[in-house]
Amino acid sequence: MAERNLKPWTDLHTGLQQTLRQLKILPRQASILIAVSGGQDSLCLGQLLVDLQPQWHWRLAVAHCDHGWAEDMGVAQRVREMAASWQVPYHCWNVQGLAETEVAARNWRYQALAQMAQTNSYQYVVTAHTQSDVAETLIYNLMRGSGSDGLSSLRPSRQLTEQIQLVRPLLNIPRAKTGEFCHHCQLPVWLDPYNHKLQYARNRVRQQLIPLMENQFNRQASKHLAQTAEILQAETSYLESVAISYYQQALVETGMLDRQMLQPLSIAIQRRVIRLFLQSEQIALNFQSIEQVVKLLHAPRGSQTSSLAGGFVQVQQNYLKIKKGHSN
Repeated sequence: MAERNLKPWTDLHTGLQQTLRQLKILPRQASILIAVSGGQDSLCLGQLLVDLQPQWHWRLAVAHCDHGWAEDMGVAQRVREMAASWQVPYHCWNVQGLAETEVAARNWRYQALAQMAQTNSYQYVVTAHTQSDVAETLIYNLMRGSGSDGLSSLRPSRQLTEQIQLVRPLLNIPRAKTGEFCHHCQLPVWLDPYNHKLQYARNRVRQQLIPLMENQFNRQASKHLAQTAEILQAETSYLESVAISYYQQALVETGMLDRQMLQPLSIAIQRRVIRLFLQSEQIALNFQSIEQVVKLLHAPRGSQTSSLAGGFVQVQQNYLKIKKGHSN
């Protein structure tokens, strides 16, 4: 095989090395599928991993998700050519008739990436989410009424399937830095028309709201928002571990909790335990449904929630019991 044409070493190379060593999210000799859209973030990620490959001995490949939309025409071929220049295999997943919505596109991409990784025996799928994405996600989920879990939902690593890990190694890198890197390395960035469609809420956050915050309130707004998300992530992980422990202690049987055990706890832990309780019986969750059940912890015997999506909860002696169907 011809020797790869490595790009000049940069601060981003050093920073990524440090991140990988500190977080241990991409081990040596791992098989890695790099999600490449053709935009600056994913091209930056691809080049960084290709440059680091000789030191980490990874098995690399590029994956591209073709939504089948008019705006995607020609992009798959350009990404194929980029993969060829990196001398790594190329995989593409196509779909027809995909709804042009944020949720449909995101869900399909993760399904496609998981399928490509599974079919071709890759252990890791790596995406190019950046610090800027963390800030945008925090704002977007805050406006939707998400709790701390949603506000810190972009994490460096999570399970994509039982066998495949999703890794986001650029979460401490702002989008401006990936742009500078692409310019410095002369990478052929293709603008994604999808990212400029303002009918999508996330794009309005990216194109309008965050620039307004940075121009009118704080130049470091994105950085500080991402730091807040990191703080929330650590606190959320701790609270969740505590809640799981109490939930396991209070669970008498399937669909039944010992409410006396939960009464002395803080409201933060009570809410998390109740969420786990409702999830166990596939009761749809929102703030109102969780609050209805939390109030039953101190309610008279025989009290019950109004109908929740999937059932209702009733006080039976010193227990909370989930019942299917509709309340009386």
